[in-house]
Amino acid sequence: MSENPIEKVVIVGSGPAAWTAAIYAARARLDPLVFEGAPSREMIPGGQLMFTTEVENYPGFAEGVDGQTLMMQMKGQAERFDTRIITDDIVEVDTDRRPFLLRSAEGKEVSSHTVIIATGARANWLGLENEERLAQSGGGVSACAVCDGALPAFRDQVVGVVGGGDSAMEEATYLTKFAKEVVIIHRRDTFRASPIMAERVLENEKVRVEWNTVVTEVLGDDFITGVRLRDVSTGDERVLEVGGLFMAIGHTPNTGFLEGRLAMDEEGYLLTRQPWRTETSIPGIFAAGDVMDSYYRQAVTAAGTGCMAALEAERWLAHGGGERGMEVEASTSEPAVAESAGKGR
Repeated sequence: MSENPIEKVVIVGSGPAAWTAAIYAARARLDPLVFEGAPSREMIPGGQLMFTTEVENYPGFAEGVDGQTLMMQMKGQAERFDTRIITDDIVEVDTDRRPFLLRSAEGKEVSSHTVIIATGARANWLGLENEERLAQSGGGVSACAVCDGALPAFRDQVVGVVGGGDSAMEEATYLTKFAKEVVIIHRRDTFRASPIMAERVLENEKVRVEWNTVVTEVLGDDFITGVRLRDVSTGDERVLEVGGLFMAIGHTPNTGFLEGRLAMDEEGYLLTRQPWRTETSIPGIFAAGDVMDSYYRQAVTAAGTGCMAALEAERWLAHGGGERGMEVEASTSEPAVAESAGKGR
């Protein structure tokens, strides 16, 4: 390990936050090294946008852009400034030593003065076979109404929303702007959402609720045509015809490899030391994107925090953080770690 040079900054992840951080770090002559992750059944390098066929709300693309195209352009821009990329997962970050030691799934070890965690969060799905296929192909199944709800395919359609928390209420309310009818499918007889949000949804004439109901099958070949529902009380099944299905059953941040190392909220989102900053509970380690944001979860906000993390890492290094990191940490009292922005969502 001693033969390897110590990196100035290592970026873990490959979504909008990671590539934006890489672009800024590279242009600041920090020579960033990115671990973009290895392909798996749940995630591939590039993050959730790799499963999005059309992105219409990212600035700069007047006619919209394919999610994969957007991510490849971001990656290409980072490579243009000589960002180095390794297609491997980081499975451990040793925060007890300076420089930090990172270990990959393939056994590679890298030391770095600063680390930017941008591993994102994955949407929770029902685990149905056709659900996954139609979600990846752009066939009308989505986990983000704000991202996809305004697309022409969903306009004036009956669409379903699975969930009963605040996220489901927000998704349903947003979809009423475009859909003919929004059907909330909830497995219980009451919502888990805050009373004011639930009341607002129930009063909307374009919303109706299927209580005590779960989705057992997603129907359709190239595009969703309906869902098979089962009443959890009676066991009766029936088909509901829909032109779109939105999952609002939460997200899981990709922070398992950091458990016990960095401060997190109860859902696993990384906490920052101050509001509107990206430094985590360990000085020199920064968080960007959905891994620390359970509220907005948009590509453009992820990119923004990627920029912030790179700027903070640059300033940390410029002020001697890499040389005196342990002294800074030792002299800092218990940090006032800020709650993640999406605490209430």
